Amino acid sequence: VLLFTTTVANKPTSFAIATTPQDCSSNDREEELIMDTEFPDGALPDHQMYEHPLVKRYATKEMSFVWSPAMKFTTWRKLWLALATAEQELGIEISDEQLEQMRANLYNVDFDFADAKEREFRHDVMGHVHAFGEVAPAAMPIIHLGATSCYVGDNTDLIQIRDALKLIQRKLVKAIGILKKFAVQYRDLPTLGFTHYQPAQLTTVGKRATLWMQDLLLDLERVNHEIDSLPMRGVKGTTGTQASFLELFDGDHEKVKALNLRVCELMGFKRAISVSGQTYTRKIDYNVMSVLSGIAQSTYKMCGDIRLLANLKEVEEPFSKTQIGSSAMAYKRNPMRSERVCSIARYVMGLPASAAHTHANQWFERTLDDSAVRRIILPEGFLAVDVILNLVANIADGLHVWPNVVKSHVMAELPFMATEVILMECVKAGGDRQELHEAIRVHSMAAGAVVKGEGKPNDLLERIANDPVFTHVHAQLENMIDPILFVGRAPEQVDDFLVEEVDPILEQYESLLSVKSVDGVNV
Repeated sequence: VLLFTTTVANKPTSFAIATTPQDCSSNDREEELIMDTEFPDGALPDHQMYEHPLVKRYATKEMSFVWSPAMKFTTWRKLWLALATAEQELGIEISDEQLEQMRANLYNVDFDFADAKEREFRHDVMGHVHAFGEVAPAAMPIIHLGATSCYVGDNTDLIQIRDALKLIQRKLVKAIGILKKFAVQYRDLPTLGFTHYQPAQLTTVGKRATLWMQDLLLDLERVNHEIDSLPMRGVKGTTGTQASFLELFDGDHEKVKALNLRVCELMGFKRAISVSGQTYTRKIDYNVMSVLSGIAQSTYKMCGDIRLLANLKEVEEPFSKTQIGSSAMAYKRNPMRSERVCSIARYVMGLPASAAHTHANQWFERTLDDSAVRRIILPEGFLAVDVILNLVANIADGLHVWPNVVKSHVMAELPFMATEVILMECVKAGGDRQELHEAIRVHSMAAGAVVKGEGKPNDLLERIANDPVFTHVHAQLENMIDPILFVGRAPEQVDDFLVEEVDPILEQYESLLSVKSVDGVNV
């Protein structure tokens, strides 16, 4: 019994509530809970560390490599070689032997040695400077000459972003190419349009696919812009003033400018960012993450539509012969790939906020609170979008349409849509517009009551066929409700869109369409 005291009308009042113990309470006291069993020492030693599902479960080998330690730290070495090469060309005393040792050991990275040095110095860049110098001892005195950590850090980030954008570009083009085939195949298959997710005027299955494609084309424009305009940080020094390089070249400003341009050229960039602090402006990261968010938005919308259509049984995503839709309900065919796209896309759409806060919070020439978050959001944003585009291509390539189901839904609503045409034809034959309008209204209400109240098929056309007011159209009534008559210019819009917008892109990037992905959908 629980005793409570409260105040009623300014007077202390007590009351009691009788309680019944839970059935399991005695077991809780007397028996050891299964969850209390201690994890034994040495059990499952290879599975005691957290595994990131984005990498372990979903990510492709191609995008994983772009953001791998192998790619990152060999790029650092290429940047050190580019810097030393350009410095030698501009008169700094660097020998061919030093450059050759660096060149010969670009891919000879002892990660254990670098990690030990990083723990010793508490500095990752200096750890790798010493690791490079260990295998290229002649070059040790000139590795990283004049540079700051952001020379390798930021420039490598930009190189990885550039390579990752090119991979996203290729997969966007592939997805658009696959969707084109779908749009062509179903260009003139009438289907219900929906506004407010309520039946609206007819469109076609192919026309709906062009809406998805148009979003992806807009995303491709943004990706192309980022690839074309992405600058290298270049050689800027500790606060962006190039003071260390000006000292190195004895105050020769032209040589410092030439060094900056030559390093960019050696690393495959057309230009360096004009001015910087210690880092390149983090506004670039925000712009890139916004592009990735845009792709996530487009694919979420597409796969959201497919999920709704799957519920209507009009369209289904690929479903393998042995695939299980539900562990409990064996009959189910869940749109799991589309759901996965939406799930991962939801994560990507939140990443630009982190990039925005990071840019806004960079004080003066640089603060280090940008480092940890960028190590997470830049790779994960690209890894996630790469997975999404693989899934979208896979879904689009096996998307199955059920025309008879599509038609049944059309015919359930088409009689209401056809009433205006019926009215006009009867008026042309001499009928009274007001009388006809009232008759259609009465029949429509009655047919709607049958559909909603009794769960029976729409019988509006049968009612019109039996009403002498509509005698003038009885003979042609069936022809007047051919769904293709109600899709407007949808088929022609598909044709125009593909010829004017899609085909030029596919021709421009024809070489990308022939490149096969290393791997596809993993789960």
